[in-house]
Amino acid sequence: MARHVPSAPSTIVTDAARHPFSRVLARNIDALLESRREEERRKGTQERISDAITRFTGSLRFVYIHAAVFGVWIVWNLGWVPGLQPFDPSFVVLAMAASVEAIFLSTFVLISQNRMQAQAEMRAELDLQISLLSEHEVTQLMTLMDAVARHLGVQEADSRAIEEAKQDVNPIDVLEALEDRAAASGASPRQRDG
Repeated sequence: MARHVPSAPSTIVTDAARHPFSRVLARNIDALLESRREEERRKGTQERISDAITRFTGSLRFVYIHAAVFGVWIVWNLGWVPGLQPFDPSFVVLAMAASVEAIFLSTFVLISQNRMQAQAEMRAELDLQISLLSEHEVTQLMTLMDAVARHLGVQEADSRAIEEAKQDVNPIDVLEALEDRAAASGASPRQRDG
């Protein structure tokens, strides 16, 4: 009886045909895309509405509609259209409507930016965790390579550097060193970056 071997997802095959990706890289790409789709599915109604409004107001269609509406409003209220009586000759209503709209639009943009910032912080945390894991794995490899070299009788050029490379890095110590150096230079790390 033949055993059923599950086939790889079609996206991996397609990517492998188009790009020289390893299966691991293709798998990671698929996992990230699936994570983004899952984030989209978890959004609430309010978040979806806010995103839709932000997307629309950030488009050229929104600019064209506003240019047309404001243009018609201004031409009408300047009295340039025969037979149409101006209803806002001082443009107070137009200014008020534009101000109220700006308040709501800026709020929707801030809501979207706050959510994007939270996502960016989560991704930065993931990057940090992966970097720490990689650093730990490299440290373990250095320890193993040093043991192999000693076993084979290979003399290292700089034993002090190798001993340092075999030590795990404590991220709290790195953060404290960054803060100390920033304080000594008179600027916080964020001020120096921005």
